[in-house]
Amino acid sequence: MEATSAWLYDGENAARHDVAVVREGEGLAILYADGDRSVVPAAKLFHAQSREATEVYGHSDAAGWRLGLAAPLPEALAPILPARRRYGRWIDRIGLIPAVILFGALSIAAILAAGRFPGWAAPYLPQSVEREFGDVMIAPLQGGFCMGPGGQEALDKLVGLLAPDAEGLDVRVHQDDLVNAAALPGRRIVIFHGLLEISEEPEEVAGILAHEIAHIEERHVAESLIRSFTFGVFVSMIGGNTGAGIETLLAAGYSRGAEREADEGAIERLRRANVSPLGAAEFFAWVAEQEEELGAVSQGLSYISTHPGPAGRERMFRAAAADQTGFRPALSADEWDSLRNICRSDPGLQQRGSY
Repeated sequence: MEATSAWLYDGENAARHDVAVVREGEGLAILYADGDRSVVPAAKLFHAQSREATEVYGHSDAAGWRLGLAAPLPEALAPILPARRRYGRWIDRIGLIPAVILFGALSIAAILAAGRFPGWAAPYLPQSVEREFGDVMIAPLQGGFCMGPGGQEALDKLVGLLAPDAEGLDVRVHQDDLVNAAALPGRRIVIFHGLLEISEEPEEVAGILAHEIAHIEERHVAESLIRSFTFGVFVSMIGGNTGAGIETLLAAGYSRGAEREADEGAIERLRRANVSPLGAAEFFAWVAEQEEELGAVSQGLSYISTHPGPAGRERMFRAAAADQTGFRPALSADEWDSLRNICRSDPGLQQRGSY
């Protein structure tokens, strides 16, 4: 049987392997360039995402393991590979604009009738609708995503460490100097470069990233989307520039209960990954200091203005660190260096990318 070319991240480091894949019974035989081979049962695979004419699969027993196959899939492999998940087919048939009008009318009426409607409706918002809204919201930022050598691989490893059970997460770094991160519809997260610039260790970024992942997994993003939606906001997102696009990403805040739930989810993800919460505590201590000393001109104002008070959150993460010992590094020194330098402007060391 003819082998199919593919790429693989084995979850053990940030190195990408060019491999060949061939069907072997009800599994995949992965053939490495050095002659090694491994077999993965099809039952252990799940469809992680579709990206740039590539279908990406994960391994249920290996965090960070990703296998990329060019689409369309070879006939020999397609029958045993997990199907791509699809949602909201009726919305796809009627089109985005009619769906936007319909969901906008429903959400506005429901919000006026009952403040709890967004929390009730969020689990029922199809992923395909979220993805389309995410495409619109991310458009003003296109061309500003950083792809410095090894940086995205290090970030993907961190995501796999914190969310081995999450499917389809797409996390990127944007060149803007905001000290912030944002979870978007469609299971996307944007980390702004300013957050990397002020972070002294990967555990700080890990804590913020875990918080944003929790927002996605708890459906807070969908809830916020429904709560804040109006047709006028949608139109402004379509016609906005980069600055307006960033403002839109950060404007749709979460309830205090959702923020606390996301912090609790972040602490639990850090605990399961055996990553210290002290990094996040140090970050919140820095934000609190900026708030106290510099006020409105603070470099941390972006994070201050879109999240609850940092002092209480610092105490919460410090308390969580006291209950666990023997933490592992979130990234190696080289991986952290690659991530922090993902937006370097030296010729040949940085590329600008898009979702």
